[in-house]
Amino acid sequence: LAKKKKKPKLLNKFDKTIKAELDAAEKLRKKGKIEEALRAFEALVNQYPQSPRARYGKAQSEDDLAEKMRSNEMLQQAINTYDEVVSLPNVPSDLIKLSLKREADRQQFLGRMRGSLVTLQKLVQLFPGETSFKNDLGVGYLLIGDNSNAKKVYEEVLSVAPNDGFAKVHYGFILKAENKIAESIPYLQEGLESGDPGTDDGRFYFHLGDALQRMGDKEAYKWYELGYQRGHFASVWQRSLYNVKGLKAQPWWTARETGYTELVKSLEKNWKLIRDEGLAVMDKKRSLFLPEDENLREKGDWSQFTLWQQGRKNENACKSVPKTCALLERFPEATGCRRGQIKYSIMHPGTHVWPHTGPTNCRLRMHLGLVIPKEGCRIRCAQENRYWEEGKVLIFDDSFEHEVWQDAESYRLIFIVDVWHPELTAQQRRTLPAI
Repeated sequence: LAKKKKKPKLLNKFDKTIKAELDAAEKLRKKGKIEEALRAFEALVNQYPQSPRARYGKAQSEDDLAEKMRSNEMLQQAINTYDEVVSLPNVPSDLIKLSLKREADRQQFLGRMRGSLVTLQKLVQLFPGETSFKNDLGVGYLLIGDNSNAKKVYEEVLSVAPNDGFAKVHYGFILKAENKIAESIPYLQEGLESGDPGTDDGRFYFHLGDALQRMGDKEAYKWYELGYQRGHFASVWQRSLYNVKGLKAQPWWTARETGYTELVKSLEKNWKLIRDEGLAVMDKKRSLFLPEDENLREKGDWSQFTLWQQGRKNENACKSVPKTCALLERFPEATGCRRGQIKYSIMHPGTHVWPHTGPTNCRLRMHLGLVIPKEGCRIRCAQENRYWEEGKVLIFDDSFEHEVWQDAESYRLIFIVDVWHPELTAQQRRTLPAI
């Protein structure tokens, strides 16, 4: 028989004496009569300012109302009231936990990451024995990008609860971000296998598979398959995490299939102009090409010179390649693609790019060959290899796994143009958040 969850104790001695009034107000809230509930709880708070349960009811009613009105001000009010609960005398510990947990959650919802961190720290100080609060605190650190403090928290958790799946996946995630690939694998794997709440997240399947691939372990696809079955990936090969459902999904596209034939014609017709402007930038002493920084290379030298990013033009960069930028201005499907980039990409011999997957299925990626060595350069997308040609455009969906090899005698220069997936509506193109 499953252990019945103990009902949290929310009433102190005094609140038991006004239980009927508290219950009546709570009943209104449960029925969705939020404004009435709020008035009832406010009256109780005025009458019994020391009552933790009345104060908590007021906070919950404000919280509900904020959701109903979609009001951030009302939500801030609820956050403040949750905080007040904790400072009253004789608050039952279950009520403290519920108030602070919800306060931290709502602060994160409003993007107040540092505020939520303070709240989570308070929870951990008050209840040092509760692993779950430490786990939440670790997430709080991760949300502000403080991996090293998050790491300390999870090391602490695992020292007292070595089988905590939530701590394991997050600890593995941090090790992977530190490029400790082999070390990250057992944590991610055992954490996912635990099935603990909070572990079934696409990012953990994504990074476990990626780590295994980098170690040359074919088990990777078993985890991708599982991630797909759990609904995190569109397919074993297409593993982007920021997706619009129902878009046509295939690794390789023809210009005709995209409908962007004018753009492709224009790129192919003007390829020499685009090439020559790119070469001129490369020849300048202070190179404007920046090394790829997403840790996608196993080895080698790969740099990029970006003209548009997330639908924003880099005016400074375009001064160096004015004709290329003028040419692109006519194609909003590319310049306005807030989930992509437009850039030159140079790859030197001896470079291998790990199999990887772009973040979103909302774009397609065009590669225009500019300087392509005779042999030794290839790209695989899903299960098919292709080769660049000078003056020709290749189109693929980079939300599918792809991998690149550069084993030629000299450098390879291409021009990359991301475009909106052709099936996205004008409304979606306007409103999808940038990536």
